[in-house]
Amino acid sequence: MTILYLGPLSPIVDWLRRDNDVVLWTDPLTPDQVKGYDWVISYGYRHIIGKEVLNTLPNRFVNLHISYLPWNRGADPNLWSWVDDTPKGVSIHLMDAGLDTGPILAQAMCDFRDPQQETLGTSYEGLQKAMVALFKEAWSFIAPGNVVAKPQTGKGTYHRLADRPMLAKGWDTPVLELRKLL
Repeated sequence: MTILYLGPLSPIVDWLRRDNDVVLWTDPLTPDQVKGYDWVISYGYRHIIGKEVLNTLPNRFVNLHISYLPWNRGADPNLWSWVDDTPKGVSIHLMDAGLDTGPILAQAMCDFRDPQQETLGTSYEGLQKAMVALFKEAWSFIAPGNVVAKPQTGKGTYHRLADRPMLAKGWDTPVLELRKLL
């Protein structure tokens, strides 16, 4: 199988390369650049993919998002899950023309057992590990088309990069301090 992987190198790329031909890509895409691939997987990719590109491989663009969709679509989902006290988790969904609005292929809730000890950095790391585990579990069903995508339900939330507050402690910010800071 040939896979175009959009985003920075991650453990998922190494895992996929065991059985697939995987090309890593970080630049903006054109329709011609996705031709010839079986799947396009996006994880941490920093560019919006337009309809013209998505229509090149219908239902073959998958996004990995570190939020429990429809909550925390867009930028900084880890941060906003703590600020807004919304569900924390990871989602794999088909991409559509909206931002993180496509139908869900797989999801997992994340339980941070001791929020007193969590920082933005530790919770981000936990979400990353959960995403790798979910992807490894779900890919064997997604790749052959054995998963029925389910529409997202509920309004959820959305945040832009410009919504991000300035945090003096950065990744070391305790998550329980976030509401006080805002």
